[in-house]
Amino acid sequence: MDSHSSPKPNDAGLSAKFHSSADLLADLEPETMGEIAAAAADVALVIEDGIVKDVALGDEALVAEKFDELWLGKPWIDTVTVESRIKIKELLTSDHNHGGERWRHVNHPSQSALDVPVRYTAVKIGEAERFIALGRDLRGMARLQQRLVEAHQELERDYVRMREAEGRYRVLFDSVSDAVLVVEPNTFTVEDANPAAVRLLTDGNLSLIGKPASDFFDKSEKLKVDETFANCLSSGSAELSELILASKRQATLIVSAFREGRDVRLIVRISNIGEDISDFSSHQALLSYLDDLPDALVLADADQRIIAANSAFGQMTQMSSDAGARGGRLQDFLGRSATDLNVLFSALKKHGVIRNFATVARDRFGSEEQVELSAVVAPSGDENIFAFSIRSVARRLPDSAKLDEQLPSSSAQFTELVGRVPLKDIVRESTVLIERLCIEAALEITDNNRASAAEMLGLSRQGLYSKLKRVGLDAGD
Repeated sequence: MDSHSSPKPNDAGLSAKFHSSADLLADLEPETMGEIAAAAADVALVIEDGIVKDVALGDEALVAEKFDELWLGKPWIDTVTVESRIKIKELLTSDHNHGGERWRHVNHPSQSALDVPVRYTAVKIGEAERFIALGRDLRGMARLQQRLVEAHQELERDYVRMREAEGRYRVLFDSVSDAVLVVEPNTFTVEDANPAAVRLLTDGNLSLIGKPASDFFDKSEKLKVDETFANCLSSGSAELSELILASKRQATLIVSAFREGRDVRLIVRISNIGEDISDFSSHQALLSYLDDLPDALVLADADQRIIAANSAFGQMTQMSSDAGARGGRLQDFLGRSATDLNVLFSALKKHGVIRNFATVARDRFGSEEQVELSAVVAPSGDENIFAFSIRSVARRLPDSAKLDEQLPSSSAQFTELVGRVPLKDIVRESTVLIERLCIEAALEITDNNRASAAEMLGLSRQGLYSKLKRVGLDAGD
């Protein structure tokens, strides 16, 4: 073909050659061609009769692995892992190297624990068995794929947690015996109401949603109800006793404000006037005997408000006295989120007792401490009291004999293992656990399609099988 003939397209319909290479590239020296090859790829190899004759590395990470020293003079097929050998043979087959359009993903063993993935193409030079192999380091792509997998998993977990929390909220909201309203703070209209509220305020015949909450009280009480809502927005809570409903029944109004994202909502609880759950002074006598215990003790009502606490709880929360915590919300001091306490209270209402519930305690400055608590329900008149025993577990050290079963998940926990467990054991078990979790996640996301899982993880299928065996998963078809 002369210098101006049109290039022959490859199988993909792309131009595989320059249009005028004979005229423009005829004067290029071998050194210049080598520099071009090295600049165009992370790895450039000169292969003759299957032997690596020269190596050019364009990536500092690959230079650090000293591949130029390790590979030089060795058969190219011996520089890759077992499952990649067949791909090297394909690259060195002349029938598949017209224009270098055939790429293969191979893995090179390295001095570190992880293999180095490289994507190669090989171009034959002349009639002899001589090739130039150009490779691209795929570790950056593998890291991006791993981050994508982790982000997808986190989204899935957040979605599941949101659905579970929504289900628990609805069950609790509908099952409480007191009338409860969720009120919009600007217009004081009802956004949600439980069945008890519908029965109490409308005799079960009308809808409450979208109507002003004050409409369900006596006309003489509407101004006081709106003022109570306004006071709650400024102070966080408010209470109005001896209130007359539209049905002429007397009731007590207890209002709490809570934040929902950037918005604020009011939780309005309406109970009969005869139900007084604020006077629990008789329990102070019991707490006086328990005040010297090292474990924190707390009594709370069904609205998760603190009735009484011992001095150990005051120390845990950095309160000057237990009176400082009294009347406050339990969720201000306990639980990773409101969901923790909702789960806890739901289980208490169902079973009556909870043991060794793992959560966190917060002091008034926002510092958190790992704790476990036990709780029991104590009936008191028409209401239940919830008693909590809270114990710090922050200083407990993990058992070194169970390293395989409970691997540390933070730098602080790893630091605690130093001196008790050999470093190589920590590193080995951590690597195996991380690989196993990533492979399991990829298989779950791809519905156990191992070819897709291998591609997602940046591995060949044989590489995935090898790692399946290494981490103790079944590698069968």
